[in-house]
Amino acid sequence: MDVLDELRAFVATAQTGSFTGAADQLGVSNRLTSKYVAELEARLGVRLFQRTTRRVGLTPAGHDLLARAPALLDEVDALLAEVAEGSRGFTGVIRISAPVTFGEIYVGGMLGRFAQANPGLSFDLRLNDRYADLASEGIDLAFRIGRSEMLSLKERKLGALSSALVASPDYLAAHGAPRTPEDLAAHGCIVDTNRRNPRRWVFHAEGREQAVTVQGRFHVNSASAASTLAEAGRGIAYVPRFALGDRLETGALVPLLAGHTGDSTPISAVYLEGRALPRKIRALIEFAAEDIRHAGVL
Repeated sequence: MDVLDELRAFVATAQTGSFTGAADQLGVSNRLTSKYVAELEARLGVRLFQRTTRRVGLTPAGHDLLARAPALLDEVDALLAEVAEGSRGFTGVIRISAPVTFGEIYVGGMLGRFAQANPGLSFDLRLNDRYADLASEGIDLAFRIGRSEMLSLKERKLGALSSALVASPDYLAAHGAPRTPEDLAAHGCIVDTNRRNPRRWVFHAEGREQAVTVQGRFHVNSASAASTLAEAGRGIAYVPRFALGDRLETGALVPLLAGHTGDSTPISAVYLEGRALPRKIRALIEFAAEDIRHAGVL
């Protein structure tokens, strides 16, 4: 009996709480799953489960094995995948999560560039401004803007996104331009509610930080929509530069508060802690880290 099959049956049974659930997860029969677990117990000379008519529970020895077996199986799977990929290139599906605007403007194109060099890969890109649960949703890699505070995740910082204060020439002709951050109190501001503190706008000048609280008729959960509203003359927007596209170059929007810089927010690639990271995911992270520096989004 293959010890890897035995370990997979044990882990699936422990995670689902039954041989039936494990069989469904592994795609084998209930009887075979039970047999694999019994063979593993015989091999180790210990009981791993306390069995009842409805459910199985872990023994102390089972708890000890479960603490290490999933990571071991991940390592084995990663090793086999690397050996196979070394001869035929990367294959399979990579499931990626990203914020909507950043995903539409940057991540989609970046994946296209990565795909050109990796024809054996497929991609499942899921855009949502909420943080995806990587474990329950089967996400391999997530691009996140802002700081992650989840201990179950590891992250690789890819850079920092800078923000710009902008308005259209028509708006400035009608209302004038703010000369200081405090002047924003007299202007209609377009609030991007995806920001951590949407109405608190922070600027830096001469080594000092200045924060102001703004008001406005328009509250939107999209930096792209905020940019569009600003271009239409509906107010002043404070958005990440990547969301502006070529509006500054064409003059559709004008940068404000010369001498002040906007705040910056980290952009990171995050993945689950405690699992062996497949080589194709590592390759995508390295590609993104290099690509993002040359794509003009920072």
